[in-house]
Amino acid sequence: MALFELDNLYMAVVSDHSKAPRHYGTLSGVDGITLSNPTCGDVVTLYVQFEGDKISDIAFSGHGCAISTASASMMTGVMIGKTKEEALALADVFFEMVQGKKSDKEEQLGDASFLSGVSKFPQRIKCATLSWHALKKVATDSLTNKKNN
Repeated sequence: MALFELDNLYMAVVSDHSKAPRHYGTLSGVDGITLSNPTCGDVVTLYVQFEGDKISDIAFSGHGCAISTASASMMTGVMIGKTKEEALALADVFFEMVQGKKSDKEEQLGDASFLSGVSKFPQRIKCATLSWHALKKVATDSLTNKKNN
């Protein structure tokens, strides 16, 4: 596939997720975690519902740039059905990818793998990772609470 075609595919996927985000909204009975990017004003609230150790439902709300919104949409789609440990591992793969580090696990990120090009724009990395940081905090806190109980 030519570079021009890849760029067009990247733009189409990011635009689609930004204009029609998946899992946008709230989940009743679930406390959300809100993170913001003070550099550009992106704000995301992430809601994660667990059934045992697995993510049974996930949603996000907030406002932000196209990359922030698309990344949250892509992330929520990938995470349903994942265990907390799997979610944490995928978040780490995503963080490495947007910093330009290649991994054979990027395919597990689904549409989020299209955001690998963000590594060329360091000022946009915080936009792309905002919702992933929220997920990591929720999953880590949940695992910590489980161990303490």
